[in-house]
Amino acid sequence: MSFDYILSRLSWQQVASAFIVLFAIIDVLGSTPIFISLKKGGRPTNALKATLISTFLLVGFFYAGDAVLKLFSVDIQSFAVAGSLIIFLLALEMLLDIEIFKYSGPLKEATLIPVVFPLIAGAGSFTTLLSLKAEYASVNIMIALFLNMLFVYIVIRGADCVERIVSRTAIYVLRKFFGVILLAIGVKLFTANLTALIEVLK
Repeated sequence: MSFDYILSRLSWQQVASAFIVLFAIIDVLGSTPIFISLKKGGRPTNALKATLISTFLLVGFFYAGDAVLKLFSVDIQSFAVAGSLIIFLLALEMLLDIEIFKYSGPLKEATLIPVVFPLIAGAGSFTTLLSLKAEYASVNIMIALFLNMLFVYIVIRGADCVERIVSRTAIYVLRKFFGVILLAIGVKLFTANLTALIEVLK
């Protein structure tokens, strides 16, 4: 893939849109109290390790996800429709303060569980990446992802400062705002890809 081709596909509008979607899904600001609680409980999170592992998992799934889907004879549009439903449910969690996705498992290592998975590189993030792939150019999604991972590193590294600077009320309001954004994005992904599937079936 040539550099000129990458430049021709670059769209800052797509980068911004993908960044906002991933930012809302990862919701690292909303997870700040969890990072602080883990630290106070004697289980501090290694910010660099958590960011690198999360980035590796997300990038790996982004590029290998298609191959995995092909093994099950699932096309990207069908996955995007399924992903839009998960995004819809995640948005409901954020808007209604309910827990739809219940996570359980061993919590011996805070950096890997629950910080990397499921807080950063969870089912929602994986699904969203492939759903975005049906709408945006890969280069724009990758830029948006790396910018998000940079922000994730900054927030985890300075979790105590973030909580002092950004009040819990502000975090709560942001969570609601991004819940609405996610809801709208979920609807858009659903309608766009469902239309494409219907056209294929005709």
